Amino acid sequence: MVIIMGTVIGWPLIRTITLSFTNASLMGLDETVFVGLDNFTQAIQDEGFRSAMKVSLIFALVVVTSEMILGTAVALLLNEPFKGRNFLRAILILPWAVPTVVNAIMWRLIYNPEYGALNSLLTQLGLLDSYISWLGSADKALAAIMFADVWKNFSLVALIALSSLQSLSVSQVEAAKIDGTNAIQRFWYITLPHLIPSLQVALVLRIIEAVKVFDIIYIMTKGGPANKTRSGSIFIYQEAFTNSRMGSGAAFAVIMVSLIMVLILFYMRILTKKK
Repeated sequence: MVIIMGTVIGWPLIRTITLSFTNASLMGLDETVFVGLDNFTQAIQDEGFRSAMKVSLIFALVVVTSEMILGTAVALLLNEPFKGRNFLRAILILPWAVPTVVNAIMWRLIYNPEYGALNSLLTQLGLLDSYISWLGSADKALAAIMFADVWKNFSLVALIALSSLQSLSVSQVEAAKIDGTNAIQRFWYITLPHLIPSLQVALVLRIIEAVKVFDIIYIMTKGGPANKTRSGSIFIYQEAFTNSRMGSGAAFAVIMVSLIMVLILFYMRILTKKK
């Protein structure tokens, strides 16, 4: 297993780091030369890359925070006894089971400015006077994509949290009730500390996926309009494969991986303090 992981992950990572210090091109027409930290200096000065990373960070912060809060709330609800609970638990996995490509196409149709279901619904409810181009509007496109991503992935957090709640001692909760604690106190001092180890796993998974988001944005807007939804991954893709600059593209990728590590440490530090 170590050999397999080293082959499919370790070697490409080492190769990417090596390329980041060169002027390598995709077509290989020019001689590859070692350029030191020039690519990283260019990345820091590149306004387009900074803008793309800003989009990725905003996307990750909003999406991950929303999914953690919504997923935990849904898990708490489905942990309570009520009629139809088992059915809701079963269908909870459906949004997460939908492939990202299918999810992106589905929401692109929902947001369609001519025949989209969202415009139709809001117009019939009297909340809109006319149809809106959700994905064609610079100030609405990113929010629309984030909503689509939260809809798909909050169920993953909910399932992880729900499985953790199943192992929470009922006698501990009952003892807290006898001691006169209210629902908020029981959640803060008993339930949340119990959930934190499981939520940390979900948190790391979602941060990694959210920061390097590519597919859902590429399918829904391709980074438009006016690059307002162009994420860091899409910028790197364009730099390496559209502009054929593999060296600088690799440098941008190394910077993105470093930012992902910083975000993971930041979130885990917050959760550890709460614990």
